[in-house]
Amino acid sequence: MATPEGPARTTVTQPDGIPVGLLVLGHGAGGLRWTDDVTASRDAAVDAGWTVALVDQPWRVAGRRIGGQPASLDRAWLAVLPTLHAHRPNGGPLVVGGRSAGARVACRTAAAVGANAVLALSFPLHPPGRPERSRGEELREPGRHGITVHVIQGVSDPFGTPEEVREVLTGAAVHEVAGTHSLERSAALVATAVTSALSRC
Repeated sequence: MATPEGPARTTVTQPDGIPVGLLVLGHGAGGLRWTDDVTASRDAAVDAGWTVALVDQPWRVAGRRIGGQPASLDRAWLAVLPTLHAHRPNGGPLVVGGRSAGARVACRTAAAVGANAVLALSFPLHPPGRPERSRGEELREPGRHGITVHVIQGVSDPFGTPEEVREVLTGAAVHEVAGTHSLERSAALVATAVTSALSRC
């Protein structure tokens, strides 16, 4: 589908029966494939009755291996989200999220797209070894609009541990799982945490 940054792609998976709500997930800033933690999250959400849309940013559709600047990612995301409302059941919640850079996009735009909650996998709170370069304002942005943020974070994530996330996001629902910034080896644990988070949306 067309966006100001070039064509994006969505892949929608429907549950059996009437959906509970719509979950929209974005990917990280590198690589051309969906990681196991995201696909496990999709499968768990579908099993729980949610429609799930995976959004490929234009840079990835074009075959580039590195993502663009935050503003360009936001523009593409904001162009795609309205096209997905047909998959949202009447009155059902809209949850937006993604892993790493995708989680940042979801946080920055949650209010603009009318989200009920954000699901952040491996939120990159700061560059490794640079806690002074915090992206805490992005993580707090949804809460300023009454939007709950659920964070699933690896206990040894060099981009921000669960404890660092809690310090920035007081009262947040932070789910700790084994792993670093990559949670592929903990995909089953991530799926369980996603199911728990969605049950509260």
